[in-house]
Amino acid sequence: MAPKQKQKQSRNPELIRGIGKFSRSKMYHKRGLWAIKAKNGGVFPRHNPIAKPSPPAAKHPKFYPADDVKKPLLNKRNPRPTKLRASITPGTVLIILAGRFKGKRVVFLNQLSSGLLLITGPFKINGVPLRRVNQSYVIATSTKVDVSGVNVEKFDDKYFAKKVEKKKNKGEGEFFEADKEEKNVLPQEKKDDQKSVDTALIKSIEGVPDLKTYLAARFSLKAGMQPHELVF
Repeated sequence: MAPKQKQKQSRNPELIRGIGKFSRSKMYHKRGLWAIKAKNGGVFPRHNPIAKPSPPAAKHPKFYPADDVKKPLLNKRNPRPTKLRASITPGTVLIILAGRFKGKRVVFLNQLSSGLLLITGPFKINGVPLRRVNQSYVIATSTKVDVSGVNVEKFDDKYFAKKVEKKKNKGEGEFFEADKEEKNVLPQEKKDDQKSVDTALIKSIEGVPDLKTYLAARFSLKAGMQPHELVF
């Protein structure tokens, strides 16, 4: 234990709480204040406080926005790469469980840097184009397709990013005409990419009997089927 510090004894000890032993004039002489005052011409010396540099005043805006201005939040997360399930390997046939192509059988090609799966129908067989899907929304089957002849180096997350176009103010007449003209038209480059992938993939699919029919059929549960007893 640390030694206790000695408390400083007051020059004017208290007789009872709030009442000192010596009077105010007695303490004036006892502390020697009279000598300090006499030395300085009958006035106690005063020390001018050191002026601290004042911080520059921040200029406030003259007008404030009527609406709240949204500020982006800082993302302090360190993203970890998504671990791919052991049952999903390049060429594995997957069953999509949700979304526009629910129940369709697709072929897994590659995992992208974002962790999403790159899949295709192929489009010519079941209408599923090249797209990304989360692995939590698919079931991996035991069926596999040879994808060694398919080149997927071109496809990444930027390939599937949507282009943001600036909206222009349109008149009432132009508004209805624009709705007819503006449609989601797929670029010819993406059509060619889909065709090149499908051509190489269909060659290996046609080499396996009944595989083309299997991919074209939609998966669904029927009465009496137990999902936990199915073997995919």
